[in-house]
Amino acid sequence: MIDGEAELLEGFDFHKKGKLKTTLYAPYTAVIDRVAGMLVINIPAFIPMNMVAAPGGTTHFKIISAGAEIDFENETFVVDTQQTAILPWDNAATAVLNLPNAVTANSTHPLFLALGIEFYQEVNALMYPLKNGAYNALCLLKILGL
Repeated sequence: MIDGEAELLEGFDFHKKGKLKTTLYAPYTAVIDRVAGMLVINIPAFIPMNMVAAPGGTTHFKIISAGAEIDFENETFVVDTQQTAILPWDNAATAVLNLPNAVTANSTHPLFLALGIEFYQEVNALMYPLKNGAYNALCLLKILGL
């Protein structure tokens, strides 16, 4: 059973070339409250051009979080995802970002909190995801096993 070893995945980056630590430099906190069933990412205001290493062609980006409760024995899960609006990659400070993900309160299963970033290019007032996924990052920030 993986329940007791889930913490070994903490810090795991899903993309070998797009690591969160080398893409998003803004400070953040990751908090898991098992009793309340809340997995939260908090990011203070930051200047995107100073704190986000974006690929060429980027005009905008989005930050995504996911909280998951996984029952490995029964092969079931509860997941909640949150995301910011598509934000401009510029020299203006963002607002404070709070991404709360809800799962079952008092869960008896391992809890996983992930954070990711996606990049966009604005063309003729339309947003297009950059097809070069080399910089899109997703990382398991915090894990609370049993």
